[in-house]
Order: sequence, then C-alpha cells, then structure tokens
Amino acid sequence: MSGICDGRVVVVTGAGRGLGRAHARAFAAEGARLVVNDLGVGLDGAPGPDSPARRVVDEIRAAGGEAVAHGGDIATTEGASSLVATALEVYGRLDTLVNNAGFLRDRMLVNLDEDDWDAVLRVHLKGHFLPLKHAAAHWRAEAKAGRMPVARIVNTSSGAGLLGSVGQGNYSAAKAGIVGLTLVAAAELARYGVQVNAIAPAARTRMTERTFAETMTAPAGGFDAMAPENVSPLVVWLGSAASAGVTGRVFEAEGGRITVMEGWRPGPSADKGARWSPGEAGETALKLLAEAAEPGTVYGA
Repeated sequence: MSGICDGRVVVVTGAGRGLGRAHARAFAAEGARLVVNDLGVGLDGAPGPDSPARRVVDEIRAAGGEAVAHGGDIATTEGASSLVATALEVYGRLDTLVNNAGFLRDRMLVNLDEDDWDAVLRVHLKGHFLPLKHAAAHWRAEAKAGRMPVARIVNTSSGAGLLGSVGQGNYSAAKAGIVGLTLVAAAELARYGVQVNAIAPAARTRMTERTFAETMTAPAGGFDAMAPENVSPLVVWLGSAASAGVTGRVFEAEGGRITVMEGWRPGPSADKGARWSPGEAGETALKLLAEAAEPGTVYGA
C-alpha cells in the first residue's frame, strides 16, 4: 500500500471499534503501519469478553497492510509506555499518535457518582496524557540526538467539550480538558518536531447511539453522513507529513463537513482604571453582555 502516510508508523488507541477502527483502516489504506490498541471494554468501561484489536489487525492484514495489536490499558503508565515500546520494537519508529479511547457513564450532575466522574476522566483525559507523554519523551530524545521527527498527535475532543452536554458533566469536563492539553502540548512540543491537534467528531458509534438515535440507521442509498469513516480522512491528513505547519488547532468533523473551531478570545471589554464597586461591576457586565455574541447552546438544553 502507498499513500500520504507511506512508511509512517501510527498508533491508534481505542481502535477496536467505531471511530478508532475507521481511523486505523484509513491510515493503513494510506500506507501506514499500525499499532492497534484496544482494551476490549464495554461502553461503560467494564471488561469485555475479548479484545477487538486483533480483529482490526486481521482486517488490515487481509487488505495487504501491516498492523499489530496492543491490549494494554493506556490510562496507566505501564500501558502507555508499552504502547510506545510496541511501535519501536516492531517497526523501529513512531511517527503519529491518535488518542481516541473512551467510554461514557452519563448521569445528571446530582446523580453523578464520584466513581463515574473519576472513571470517565481517567480514560479520556489521563488516557490522552499518558500516551502523549511517553510518545513525546521518545520524540524529544530523537530531536536531541539530531534526528528531528516529523511527528504528529491527533487528540479526540467532542462538541460536548466545546459547548457542554446535559447529562454528561464528566464527559464534557474531560473533553474540554483535552482541548487545553492539546494547546499546551502544541506549544511545548513544537521544538521537537511534534504537531498536536484535536478533532471534535460526530459520527455513529456505540457511544453516540442515544445522541444520534434518529440517524443511527444508515441510508439505503447515497451518502451516509453519520458513518465514522467520514471523520477519518481529516485525521489521516493531520497525522501525515502533509499537514506541516498545522498545530494547536481544533477541527469539528461530521459527514462531509470540516470546521475550524475558534475558542475563547477576548470580546467586549471595559477598563475603569480603578477598582469597581459591585454595583458598577454588575452594570458594566450587563452592558458588555449586550454587546457580546450569544454563546452556543449546550447540547440537550
């Protein structure tokens, strides 16, 4: 196989199903060699009967590509370290990391248990941080040895992280944290030849079946706008050398639409040049809000 990722070694976490599987297959179709990570847990993070990573590896190999499976828990130091080590041991290099693993434990805030909060932040946010950290340490060592990488990290946020989502306080907080992590990583790692971006995808997967209930069934003919494969071309491009110069960005991808998301930036402002009284501060805030753009609607509100 050959394509825009010919010769690159790509790690995709949570790649046994849904978006991760689509990403892994798309990278392989463009010539990449894959490490397919999946712990094989259920939608809520509980252990499943088997890991689907092997099935995706078999699919890639059957199509003529190269892939190996990794079943470690990437939200642990050992699992994240072994993920990077697998790429280096099998292929001798690592070029791209796609952080995709995650699950849901949806509750309204007053019903959200501490364990449900911790579990979701662990797999999404910690599960992004640890693979990123270990991959970045490798690339930093390469850069310091005079072998400047052309490295890429693609993180997975969500519209819930950008706007919020009713019943998903834990998930929204984790996905918002991933955006912050992406911005910091892009700034810190640029000197080592690493570009870091994030996507906010919308597609039909196990995690979104309730959100997109009306569009879960693929159309009989024509374009299936909710297919996870629609998101993967952007991810593959961001993970390739062709995306040179693009870093610290967040893209929304859904169906045939790609949007560059623009985050917090200063809006209307007032400066008294001295301390406000509470009444003055409130009056000024109301005037500024009248001049400001309306915020996006929280999903489910």
